[in-house]
Amino acid sequence: FSDDSAIVGCIRDGQEEEYRSVVDSFVEWCELNHLQLNITKTKELIMDFRKQAPPPTPVTIRGADVEIVEDYRYLGVHLDCKLDWTKNTNAIFKKGLFLLRRLRSFNVGRKMLTMFYHSVLESVVFFAAVCWGSGVKTADANRLNKLIKKAGSVLGVRLENLEEVSERRMLKKLLSIMNNPSHPMHAHMMDHRSKRSKRL
Repeated sequence: FSDDSAIVGCIRDGQEEEYRSVVDSFVEWCELNHLQLNITKTKELIMDFRKQAPPPTPVTIRGADVEIVEDYRYLGVHLDCKLDWTKNTNAIFKKGLFLLRRLRSFNVGRKMLTMFYHSVLESVVFFAAVCWGSGVKTADANRLNKLIKKAGSVLGVRLENLEEVSERRMLKKLLSIMNNPSHPMHAHMMDHRSKRSKRL
């Protein structure tokens, strides 16, 4: 099966030919490599921020239209056609709250509690924060920060909030791209550096 595969396209001026050609090539590649493509599970998420966008024409695979959806959970992250991260925040908050309750219930020392926070709760709260951290609404960020603050009070330490972790991870990701000439975004990042300071 070709699970978790994604094709991302940037369509300008309604020129969809290249995008649809890539989809057709992928379908053909799957068939040649004996990978089953489940069309009923295949979804298309269109992000179009125009005020009066024309109704989209669905992609067709083997004569069947691919369902167009407004949101989709991909690799644990809830993506939205308007890049609204509220649904993703709700899922993180719910899971984080459950884990925080577990953290409070443990009758162990601070070292073990801290280890649990960093290995379990932190990995849930900040999963893929590089993608959504800077685009989350203030109200949603505040909810997650309250959760982090409560965890900090259980541990008896101040923990980094969402903004601090997101910024640190984003800078780390940017530096890794800038230091890797083979990365697809390397040239783009280097073009956007300040001529004087050599900074972004």
